[in-house]
Amino acid sequence: MLIERIEARWIDAFETALRLCELKEGDSVAILSESQSRRVLIDLAELALARLGCRAFHLVLPSPRPRASVPIRSTGASDALGGQIPVIRALAAVTLVLDCTVEGLLHAPELAGILAGADGRRPRLLMVSNEHPEILERTLPDAALEPVVRHAMQRLRAAQRLTVRSAQGTDLAVDLAGARIGGVWGYCTKPGQVAHWPGGLCLAFPARSSTRGTLVLAPGDVNLTFKRYLRDRIALTIEDDYVTSIDGSGLDVDLMRSYWSAWGDRAAYAVSHVGWGLNPRARWDALAFYDKRDCNGTELRAFAGNFLYSTGANEVAGRHTLGHFDLPLRNCTVTLDGVAVVEEGVVVEGVEENR
Repeated sequence: MLIERIEARWIDAFETALRLCELKEGDSVAILSESQSRRVLIDLAELALARLGCRAFHLVLPSPRPRASVPIRSTGASDALGGQIPVIRALAAVTLVLDCTVEGLLHAPELAGILAGADGRRPRLLMVSNEHPEILERTLPDAALEPVVRHAMQRLRAAQRLTVRSAQGTDLAVDLAGARIGGVWGYCTKPGQVAHWPGGLCLAFPARSSTRGTLVLAPGDVNLTFKRYLRDRIALTIEDDYVTSIDGSGLDVDLMRSYWSAWGDRAAYAVSHVGWGLNPRARWDALAFYDKRDCNGTELRAFAGNFLYSTGANEVAGRHTLGHFDLPLRNCTVTLDGVAVVEEGVVVEGVEENR
């Protein structure tokens, strides 16, 4: 396991990321954490914000009791805030929320109330993924990535249908009418904007009854909830947004079936978001080099050319659940209205034409 201590270069990395957020001297920043947060990230954030002259303060919550019979990992739907109005109001009044909670607030039910703002202004939020600082340093936000992601978002927003196929048997269709389109490049500069570090992907949260087909997970694809490279082939049948069949044999299949069924919540089987990675700094093979405690897997959501299929919370479809799978697939072809944006796991030239 890597050592977690203050290193000057990691303060530099946090300072670089926060400067990209265009913070100014005197800006108010809430460093949001909980009792089980990774302490080194909190300390690095505080030191970097001091260099920038920001008015930072800590808001620390007790990590809540488990609400399920199974471990909750990599959801982006932290329940640490517990709907507490004083906490939401405090976070709504700052320039930036630096989110160092264990699971992050990306899908938390309190996020909308925070971003609504207070006193005529709206905060922005940067989720620092629960990773060892070395991972954050390697995937430091790069301003050159922003136009790449923005252009991909434009194409996604203009499309009516996203399709995914692979030699392994994936044949998936997603209707994009009514979808909410998002993209992340690792920093945020505008009021109401949300980002996470590591970043570098574009995605869609589909509306209800939009997703159908077959999704085939092959050896080498990743189950990020388990922080595990798959060794078995798993075929998921998706009907009207929901996984209705999990076919295959082997340990990976048994683990996925067991975890899904433990929730007793149909929403856990439904599509959360779909998209593709665009970050050339993020690596598919990175998970092999870290103990599970050292990583959260956000890097593998963003590696260039992956197709990311996620199940669980989807605010656009009105579904909230802590049951969640993030599944980056390799070697897929992703098309928008019949035009490829990813060809057999490689980002098609032209998606980056505005870079």
